Amino acid sequence: MSNPEGFHINTPLLESIGMSKRTGTTVLLKMESSQPSGSFKIRGIGHLCQKVVQSGSKGVVCASGGNAGMATAYAARKLGIPAIIVIPTSSPGLVVQKLKDQGATVKVVGKVWDDANAEALRLAESENLTFVPPFDHPLLWQGHASIVRELKASLPEKPGAIVLSVGGGGLLCGVVEGLREVGWENVPVLCMETVGADCFNAAIKAGKLVTLPDITSEAKCLGAKTVCRQAFGYSKEARLLSEVVTDLEALEAVELFLDEERVLVEMACGAALAAVYSGLIQRLQEEGRLPRPLGLLVMIVCGGSSVDMAQLTHLRTVLRR
Repeated sequence: MSNPEGFHINTPLLESIGMSKRTGTTVLLKMESSQPSGSFKIRGIGHLCQKVVQSGSKGVVCASGGNAGMATAYAARKLGIPAIIVIPTSSPGLVVQKLKDQGATVKVVGKVWDDANAEALRLAESENLTFVPPFDHPLLWQGHASIVRELKASLPEKPGAIVLSVGGGGLLCGVVEGLREVGWENVPVLCMETVGADCFNAAIKAGKLVTLPDITSEAKCLGAKTVCRQAFGYSKEARLLSEVVTDLEALEAVELFLDEERVLVEMACGAALAAVYSGLIQRLQEEGRLPRPLGLLVMIVCGGSSVDMAQLTHLRTVLRR
């Protein structure tokens, strides 16, 4: 069902028999991989793009490892405005063609997202375009909060926990805002990252924002070197648990999910799925950090436009050599 206020759809909420069996509780999959741009990003970015066009914007520019760029390009095409997407060299090649297919102009600049972001900010100034941040803006969080409103409308009771992946922190901020909006503030949120793209976990351990020296994880779409300040602030207020898995655990989660659920997602999404497939949920219960019985466990399957079978084969080669 499409949303009259944006470009996202109300995504399916599916029970996973395989994951439920593994965890001993009912696991529900919020299938953001079904969004028209391939990921949850269209919720916040679609919302933001509509607002800036209403304010007179003539075009947009976004720095993205893939998914934010895809959402920006999709929204711009629907709104009939030009879009420039700046991506780092670490982005998979298939992303470039997908962005061009949406009608966007693509520029490849820098090694990691932060480099591409600096160029996008320069272009916004020089070309008089509206800068679309991938994760750090209140309008994005408002849009992403719609995930929780959909859960509230669909579930018979509040979930025992929600599991999601963290890159820059935009999805996390939206989910926390949504939980507050529907009165579910005490629902634990398990925030998953991969080793080498774990800026949120590093910030929590340090007690302050941390900038990673480099992104060494293959989960390139989690590749922000610093988490947004709002996400770090929420770590002190909301019931957030931060955990890190290896790239291999994320890859194995992608493979198991493909086998069991017949859906291919990228490594960034595999980080969240690994919470179940690696046995982390049970370990957190044993440590008393998640309740037992847990009740409904909601996995946000954030999706991803940066993966195909060739990319999956490449990841297998790199991580299993």
